[in-house]
Amino acid sequence: MQTSILLKLRHYCAYQERSHSEVKTKSLELGLRGDEIDEAIAALIADNFLNEERFARAYAGGKFRSQKWGRKKILAGLKQHQVSAYCIKKGMQEIDDEVYMDVLQSLTEKKYASLKGEQYLKRQYKTTQYLLQKGYEPDLISEIIKQIAKEGL
Repeated sequence: MQTSILLKLRHYCAYQERSHSEVKTKSLELGLRGDEIDEAIAALIADNFLNEERFARAYAGGKFRSQKWGRKKILAGLKQHQVSAYCIKKGMQEIDDEVYMDVLQSLTEKKYASLKGEQYLKRQYKTTQYLLQKGYEPDLISEIIKQIAKEGL
């Protein structure tokens, strides 16, 4: 394996946290095949450029904080990156339950208020759909919408 390719992969991993599947794809783009890819990934792990648990934590925390994604969407994203179950569990621990509920409450209130002109049921439906698309759990959504509807926002 060429050292120039390993250097490129190191740069790729140093720029931001990467999953093993992303590095595998990048290795293929750079012309590596078969065992060479495994060797490159092993070298990156040994040099601490690649760490699946660190990736899972950064991904889960980042998607929640910056894009306000719900747990279901984050979980699906981690699975799409082929992250191990153990690392997914560690990544999901980055999301504090209390903060999660506060964010869900805030998103629900904003969306519900933005639909003021809509009929009551349509307003609930559109708010629910928006939050489901964001990856929040249906039971939590309906609980908060009922609460907001009762308060009459």
